[in-house]
Amino acid sequence: MLLDLSHLRRADEHFEREIPAADLAGEDAAYRVLLPARLSFDVQKDKNVFRLTGTVAGELELACSRCLEPYRFPVASTFDQRYLPQTEVAAEGAEHEVGADDLDASFYKEDAIDLGELVREQFYLALPMKPLCTDGCKGLCAQCGTNHNLSSCACTAAWEDPRLAPLKTLRDRRDHA
Repeated sequence: MLLDLSHLRRADEHFEREIPAADLAGEDAAYRVLLPARLSFDVQKDKNVFRLTGTVAGELELACSRCLEPYRFPVASTFDQRYLPQTEVAAEGAEHEVGADDLDASFYKEDAIDLGELVREQFYLALPMKPLCTDGCKGLCAQCGTNHNLSSCACTAAWEDPRLAPLKTLRDRRDHA
């Protein structure tokens, strides 16, 4: 979904948009979008520089990093993003020095801002470092793969490193001598 900048007439305008979940799907996404994303933002125009400030809300499905079960993760985040025109020099891939102001800026081309890209970026920024379905998730058994949140298994918690077996036989011989 694109925001057409050529239709902006005032220096400050407010927009409400809803982007369907299917439009936000990515092939390599670390999440699945469950509900349409809701965008509410203000656009401030200063010549050819645009500043978008607002909120994005949606619901994602993540895989728990301990038990691998999918769970719902609500997202409600704020953003403040500056958009600069993508110049021909930047489009050709020529090198140029990046200033401190450029670190929080994005680029637009052909008088349009891709709102879908803005939402995907906000979703990625909202993702937890280690997604957990619950704080007390027990995870999977390392030996048989049983989900300990659903049932227990008969596996022993003790594990012996097979590489140390020769040393264990030496110790056993010394103890029995």
